[in-house]
Amino acid sequence: MSSVKLAFVLTIALTLLGTGTGTAADSKDGVVSLPMPETGDDGLHKQAWFQETFFDLKEDLTEAKAQGKRLVIIWEQRGCPYCRKTHEINFRIPRIANYVKDNFFVLQLNLWGDREVTDFDGEVLPEKDFARKNRVLFTPTFQFFPENPEEAMGKPAWQAEVHRMPGYFWPFHFYFQFRYVKENGYIGQPSFQRWLDGQGDKLQGAGVNVEEALHAESLHLPEGF
Repeated sequence: MSSVKLAFVLTIALTLLGTGTGTAADSKDGVVSLPMPETGDDGLHKQAWFQETFFDLKEDLTEAKAQGKRLVIIWEQRGCPYCRKTHEINFRIPRIANYVKDNFFVLQLNLWGDREVTDFDGEVLPEKDFARKNRVLFTPTFQFFPENPEEAMGKPAWQAEVHRMPGYFWPFHFYFQFRYVKENGYIGQPSFQRWLDGQGDKLQGAGVNVEEALHAESLHLPEGF
């Protein structure tokens, strides 16, 4: 098993067991972090580039396509330590925040929320019931959807999704899962782990110490990555 694949598996295990560690400082390895976002009345951290919509997924996916972006739902909940870590570490790295902001139409949903969501199949449910329908069991969970709206129409969201990020991942894995979706990597390689192995080989060829990058709280990558 490659080092990249092994680290991917270990990251999922640590997330599910709740044994992740580490906090973000204002500066890590020469990377100045972005400010922490404000917390809303629902207890969730609010990025300025999160979308405020009526949560009609058909409309949101169509709008995402019109903007040249991909639709992603981020599931969070009040008091979730790994949700905080996502905002405290990952989204404070400019390389990650800018990539997600520029390439994704991001909806934040509350695992226990009551706002109504209209699914691709037309069913209208409060967030908490929509979460159960989508088999979202913990937070954060990221659901990524296809580039073309017609691929999702009439399906429940869990069937329409093209990739799911279950839990917290360190910046390296986190960033490359967004790249995997934006670049349609899942079409040629349904396994993210195998796709990432290929990226790791390219990075090592470019002189990047992948072993050090895997669990770093910063993200240093050469141009083209």
